[in-house]
Amino acid sequence: MEIIKSALRSLAGNRVRSLLTMTGIIIGVGSVIVMVSLGRGAAIVVEDYVASFGENIIHIYPSQPKNNNSERSAAGSWFSLRFNDAKAIADENFTLTCAVPQISITSQVIFGGSNWKTSVRGTTADFLKVRPFRVKQGIFISDNDVRSANKVCVLGATPAKELFGQSDPIDSIIRIGRIPFRVIGLLTEQGVDAVGNDDDDILVVPVTTLQRRLTHYGTHNNSVQRITVQAKSRELLGAAEDELKQILRQRHRINDDSGDSDDFTVHQLTEVLESTEQTVNALSVMLSFVAGISLLIGGIGIMNIMLVTVTERTHEIGIRMAVGARPSNIRIQFLTEAAVLSAVGGIIGIALAAVIVAVIADMFNWPASVSADIVIIASGFSAFVGMIFGLWPAWKASQLDPIEALRLD
Repeated sequence: MEIIKSALRSLAGNRVRSLLTMTGIIIGVGSVIVMVSLGRGAAIVVEDYVASFGENIIHIYPSQPKNNNSERSAAGSWFSLRFNDAKAIADENFTLTCAVPQISITSQVIFGGSNWKTSVRGTTADFLKVRPFRVKQGIFISDNDVRSANKVCVLGATPAKELFGQSDPIDSIIRIGRIPFRVIGLLTEQGVDAVGNDDDDILVVPVTTLQRRLTHYGTHNNSVQRITVQAKSRELLGAAEDELKQILRQRHRINDDSGDSDDFTVHQLTEVLESTEQTVNALSVMLSFVAGISLLIGGIGIMNIMLVTVTERTHEIGIRMAVGARPSNIRIQFLTEAAVLSAVGGIIGIALAAVIVAVIADMFNWPASVSADIVIIASGFSAFVGMIFGLWPAWKASQLDPIEALRLD
């Protein structure tokens, strides 16, 4: 303990020089902590975004296929997904819990003298299985509503507030565009999602009603914009994707042998998560390399200053050796001073990083914070750097001849 106090007194005696020496350590440690904290925050954002779409989800979208001459087929193929495709996938695929067709449009919604422009989602009763919505009041659309194309709707919290304020919306008649709909339910509040979108700004109607009443697909009025399926488990995602592709290829008469490509595309949200994690990890490695260079420069600075210190304190070292100090005592003293110098720089870097992370988290609503584990690792590593680069000055100090050292003043 006395050695540490002595080291602190030595650093305090040359404050400006000590602070300049610690600059590399401060930048290196601060960079590592900021990078790791923001990286973890990014992972949380992506995980929350994926979770907002439900678990074990696969999305199927229509696409424009190529024929065997690698030419794009007619534009009508953009209507390749149909309502019955979703039903076939749900009935014939044993790895899924449901297959939910969806169409989304933006429309003006009117009640009395109030109106609001919102996202109108046409879907089925299984929508609640693939999205984390719950019914707060009333009921959700049913299979019978879908079969009969009933003009009923379920309000999200935002259009409910804009149209009805604090009043009860259940059984009220609103107009979507020019078509009257009866409100049968109200969804619970979801808030803003991970990328800043208002999840509550939604109105749900039966998909068949939207197809027949609110869209202008003409002869393609059975088409859907997306089919969302849910696998029974994450382990079955791959098998579920293979099965649904096979079902759609059979229904759409796509012959693999002829070289025809699919008229649909499949996306797994877990792939988005894994891709983002890989990007974050790659960025973390790159930034860690830069931070490592800063620590290396800081370590070299500590070594140079400690060598200067040895020269300045040669007479002191000679006196200590003359009164019985061993070379090992001298080495420990200078190693301790180097470690303390580096550790103090690490502490300053940690404090600076905590401020930077807090400011970024507050300004951009980013879920980032400095965790205890990275603080411990950064502190230990900074002290380790100081000891490593303090070895040469400490060894040089311990090898001084006491008689020669006493001659210098």
